[in-house]
Amino acid sequence: MVLHGSEVKSLRNGRCSIEEAYARFKDGELWLVDCEIDEYRNATFWNHPAKRMRKLLLHRRELDRFAGRAKERGLTLIPLRVYFTDRAVAKCVIALCKGRKLHDKREVLKKADARREIDRAMKNRQRRT
Repeated sequence: MVLHGSEVKSLRNGRCSIEEAYARFKDGELWLVDCEIDEYRNATFWNHPAKRMRKLLLHRRELDRFAGRAKERGLTLIPLRVYFTDRAVAKCVIALCKGRKLHDKREVLKKADARREIDRAMKNRQRRT
């Protein structure tokens, strides 16, 4: 990953969120989008924007392989983890993922709704006793 100095300090403090992040190809390079690395409090005016596109460094062979699979099958590149190596290099583990179909989304929403109803019923039951 290509990072600024204040981003490295913030990452070392564990101030990174990759929950809504994904990777995108742009001009033959791979970029990490919507990865939020909080501002480092002590960096003052040298601070970085929290949500900016960050370039991911890959070998050309890996880049071509990811690009081919993502385009031909309609898969999405998702970051799984960001970590530091022994040599203090920030790395990002990326996976190819397939999105949910419409019927799968509906099923997940039904299950979440049922779970919420059960939790509410249990909570109301505890209040009565």
